[in-house]
Amino acid sequence: MVRVKSRYLLCELVVSDRSRLLLLDDRAIALAVKAAVARTHGDYGAALCSVGFSVKYLNAHTGIVFLRLPKRCYRLLWSALPFITSVETRGQRIPCFLNCLHVGGTIRTCQKFLIRYNAQQLHRMLPKCKNEEEKQQVRQAILSCSLTRGNNEALEDELGGEEEDEEE
Repeated sequence: MVRVKSRYLLCELVVSDRSRLLLLDDRAIALAVKAAVARTHGDYGAALCSVGFSVKYLNAHTGIVFLRLPKRCYRLLWSALPFITSVETRGQRIPCFLNCLHVGGTIRTCQKFLIRYNAQQLHRMLPKCKNEEEKQQVRQAILSCSLTRGNNEALEDELGGEEEDEEE
């Protein structure tokens, strides 16, 4: 039996009002992505991406989203992401866009990239700190950025424990 290969897109959901991120859920993100693919690539793109597409993880506090889709159509979906201008959830329209940070063959590669990305963001925040206490908090956060066994298991539990052995 042949295994279906997948790609994982690590995306950042960018909104002007960060408090509105808490209103989002994975179903709303999935509907917005599928609608964008249907608008840009028509019925062919919608049919190709609908099979095997899922939102594996959504962190409503940070706006990080993991999208899983078949390897054969990840470029099609990736090209439709810039056309997402808003997400509708709970009767509200939230203006936002998805910024694709990384494309990986496994969730683990996306996790590793996310840790490096967060460390870079913290390094960028360090010069902007106003006092020594803030600088110390950012330094502590930088030192705690690692893919340790405990952090990795916690994220895998949130993702449902689904992991593939093969790298890209």
